[in-house]
Amino acid sequence: MSVEDKKALGIMESTLSHVGGHYEIGLPWRADDVTLPNNLAMAHSRLNQLKRKLSQNKILHGMYTKTVTDYLNKGYAKEVEDKNSESKRIWFLPHHPVINVIKPGKVRVVFDCAAKYKDTSLNSQLLQGPDMTNSLIGVLIRFRQEKIAIAADIEAMFHQVRVCEADCDALRFLWWPDGDMSKPPKTYCMQVHLFGATSSPSCAAYALKRTASDNAKRFPPEVVDTVNRNFYVDDCLKSVASEEKAAMLAADLQKLMQMGGFRLTKWISNRRQVLDTIPESERAPTVVSLDPDDILPCERALDVNWNVNDDKITFKIKIADKPLTRRGILSIVSAIYDPLGLVAPLTLRAKIIVQDLCRKRLGWDDVIPQKEHRDWQRWLSNLPRLERICIKRRYQQSNYGVLKHIQLHVFSDGSETGYGACAYLRFTDQRDTTVCCLVLGKSRLAPIKQSFIPRLELCGAVVSCRLYAMLIEELDIKIDQVVFWTDSMILLGYINNTARRFKTFVGNRISFIHEMTNPEQWRYVDSTSNPADLGIDPSDETSLNGPEYLMQDESTWPRPPNKPDIVHDDTEVKKEVAINTTALYTGTTIQDLINHYSDWNKLHRACAWLQRFIAYCRRQKDKIKRGDLVVERCICTITICTKGQL
Repeated sequence: MSVEDKKALGIMESTLSHVGGHYEIGLPWRADDVTLPNNLAMAHSRLNQLKRKLSQNKILHGMYTKTVTDYLNKGYAKEVEDKNSESKRIWFLPHHPVINVIKPGKVRVVFDCAAKYKDTSLNSQLLQGPDMTNSLIGVLIRFRQEKIAIAADIEAMFHQVRVCEADCDALRFLWWPDGDMSKPPKTYCMQVHLFGATSSPSCAAYALKRTASDNAKRFPPEVVDTVNRNFYVDDCLKSVASEEKAAMLAADLQKLMQMGGFRLTKWISNRRQVLDTIPESERAPTVVSLDPDDILPCERALDVNWNVNDDKITFKIKIADKPLTRRGILSIVSAIYDPLGLVAPLTLRAKIIVQDLCRKRLGWDDVIPQKEHRDWQRWLSNLPRLERICIKRRYQQSNYGVLKHIQLHVFSDGSETGYGACAYLRFTDQRDTTVCCLVLGKSRLAPIKQSFIPRLELCGAVVSCRLYAMLIEELDIKIDQVVFWTDSMILLGYINNTARRFKTFVGNRISFIHEMTNPEQWRYVDSTSNPADLGIDPSDETSLNGPEYLMQDESTWPRPPNKPDIVHDDTEVKKEVAINTTALYTGTTIQDLINHYSDWNKLHRACAWLQRFIAYCRRQKDKIKRGDLVVERCICTITICTKGQL
């Protein structure tokens, strides 16, 4: 953590208290003597803007009023009685509505803590705090481990963490009583941490983890570990081995969360038996009154589409109507949410088009050339195929026996347009039945400045090492063997080299690969069988389930056509330079001069005369032939003379 992170954490620990069933944490101020200017005029100006917006939309006005009223009824906010407080930390927060298209009929009030008045904002005076959020990818890959999956959500997580009374004056806002905009606005203040404050995510995450640590002795270790590792902000995703275990875990998690003032709700599972153990009031709205014959719905798990009934991960594509410009293309490409990189080859092709437009220095709203126009239309025509891709949520299927061997296979590749890597888990049971499943993928564009293919393949190998490091850290599966695959014999020659030195670019990356892996772990695969190849269709079975040879015995796996080695004229290898030196014996040495004098001042004076004489000889080099030899002889002469008298 940084110095500021440590300071913020210290403030959280020192101000933490448990009041009324909720944790209370003070705002992490940057300094103890923070003084905020009076920004009431700015708050009135922003409230008038909000008034014009709400006046034009009666439905939005009704939803906004209902949300603020709920804040007051639930104790999240209160009316300020002492309007003449002498506190130096009084701040009025502008606020505005935010609507999520996925959740129609619901509006969120967001306080603009970044709004500046006299070059000061609330966020600028608050410390962000340490990042205590779990890795999104880590939560998702652990969600795919076991056959029973459960998911839930903390209701209004930030609002369950109270703010110290002394800091509430910095969270004031203006609002009309009962939402009646014909009345003069009143002053209210929030008593909880806000959506929009830079410190809120860290404070809420700290309160969540303190809930687990403070009550760790009351619950099984797996329940506490679930809070620490399987929550991403307010979403809980967990997979377990049996329905009984899932039901017990869900019940314990609800009890544990209640001790910290959090309500874990909107439960969903791929097993009806698990859902039956959860009260209807705590289930997701889509499964509140689910009949036995009803099909389980599709849900969003951390914005990833999860077909609960089939227990598969799918993709839902909605192509927006955007102009054919660099801005419009980038908007469509960025809308494809794929945190696990399961369809990375497809999205990379669109990013290549955007890069080509950047290379041609086109503006954001310039019309794209004909070539890029055709490439883009071709990519759009293939995009609907993405919705037909179904990836098993669970890595291994339930009909397999006891596992005896688990391998991780990481493939990498590079080309002139990009490079990347993908990782597969290979399971083998006691009946020697083998299954593979795609776990993670990653692709990157090649630099605009053209680079050599071996360098890009080397970059792909580095990406594969990073995927391996991430999976080893995040997966709760014991990996028996790790194998790295590449279709580059040059890269294999680099990795297996132990004697020759490389130039800086290659040398640094080879050093990283050697730190993460052993050369014996790297194997050769031909380009047509490499699933990391950018030309592979993401919907192809090879891409989803791995190459076919991984389903077979190891003796049938591809082998290199010849022994990997470095060619003699490889430009990435440092040239060996031999330096020959010849020593000239002058009959004496400088050491004789040093040994002659026992006094430092005399030695210093002698050396000064010697340097003056050398300088004189150099000035005479135009008059005396072979002046260098004369100088050397003069040095010898002076050295000998110093044995007498200089």
